[in-house]
Amino acid sequence: MADKKPTLLVVEDDEGLQAQLKWAYEDFEVVIAGDRDSAIAALRSEAPAVVTLDLGLPPDPDGTKEGFAVLDAIMELKPDTKVIVASGHGARESALQAIERGAYDFYQKPVDIDALGLIVRRAFNLHQIEAENRRLLEHASEDKTVLGRLITGAPEMVKVARTIERVASTSVSVMLLGASGTGKELLAQGLHDASNRCNGPFVAINCAAIPENLLESELFGHEKGAFTGAVKTTEGKIESANGGTLFLDEVGDIPLPLQVKLLRFLQERTIERIGGRKTIAVDTRIVCATHQDLEAMIGAGTFREDLFYRLAEIVVRIPGLAERHGDATLLAKAFLKRFAKEMNPAVTGFAPDALTAIDAHDWPGNVRELENRIKRAVIMADGKLVSAGDLDFDDQEEDSAEVLNLKSAREQADRRVIRHALARSEGNISSTAKLLGISRPTLYDLLKQYDLHA
Repeated sequence: MADKKPTLLVVEDDEGLQAQLKWAYEDFEVVIAGDRDSAIAALRSEAPAVVTLDLGLPPDPDGTKEGFAVLDAIMELKPDTKVIVASGHGARESALQAIERGAYDFYQKPVDIDALGLIVRRAFNLHQIEAENRRLLEHASEDKTVLGRLITGAPEMVKVARTIERVASTSVSVMLLGASGTGKELLAQGLHDASNRCNGPFVAINCAAIPENLLESELFGHEKGAFTGAVKTTEGKIESANGGTLFLDEVGDIPLPLQVKLLRFLQERTIERIGGRKTIAVDTRIVCATHQDLEAMIGAGTFREDLFYRLAEIVVRIPGLAERHGDATLLAKAFLKRFAKEMNPAVTGFAPDALTAIDAHDWPGNVRELENRIKRAVIMADGKLVSAGDLDFDDQEEDSAEVLNLKSAREQADRRVIRHALARSEGNISSTAKLLGISRPTLYDLLKQYDLHA
């Protein structure tokens, strides 16, 4: 079967010109529309890659109001469509306005069929290239996903993910140590999903967010009448996670008296609800996380050493975003794609200055800060590309850490720049070499020298 011809939508009210254009473009599946309603209907049903649009349409054939309305509708419904507008003599201003509103190009009336044909074919080629690039970018993003939903290309984070995958199938208690916003709950969820408890519940509780006098009830539950306001028997989080995984975030905030009760559960695998006398057997795996230095807290007497060793059979340290070279760019692109779809479909990517700013920022708030900043930028962006101004960074501070050894400094700089270029080009060797201003063989030599992978 022959390949289907690409669809060209011709929005033109002149019947003679309609016939001429349909005859001239036998290489395309030409669809004709003579007014706004039929043009939008054809856009929805045929999804053409390219549209030629006469701005003078009925009921305003001598003006541009209807034509611009069609253009705006196309840009809203199918922003990837290449629109080529018709410009009569003396209407150059209208043509330029159309370009500003998203049109791909314009052609002069009366129509030169050969010249217009060249513009149309160029538009089809560009649309095809952009569609392929989007497909490759989506595929590249999928390749960067590990442990279920964790997006990373940084060796430091891949190592963390591999460690969690190895311990997931065991029954050991896992402690995740990392700063706020580094993705501890996402990793805990990934551990649960990779374990043989994946069909059971995953229950998360932030111990720092619950008042101390309520935390015991949240964890262990209570019987009806156990205290004022206990109008019914309620399961605690430990019991709710029976057969699955309980994630205790900010475990360092659990008060000492409650630490004793938690330790007893870990030793005996049974609980008693507040106000209850019945012992309840519970099969729940504990995964915990904190940003605090628990060993220092043990020394200060605010965290039990025996509980620490029960919870920390395996300790996984999570690097901050600034330590995960290239991840800020990867994650920023993933967040932009998600937020643009939800909040501002006109936004399609980042301007070069925005990518440079993302690379340069030290991200003290880690992934959570990056996510919030990208969300705000997508909402505030005026054009198709998010700029550095949309990201609203303060002036970047100079790095205070001096590296006085020239060889070490150069190696660090080379690694950082190569990783950022790889992240920006989604691992494409040719694009990375072009960004770096070097040949592909030179890039391959550097990748081998620094043990980096595309």
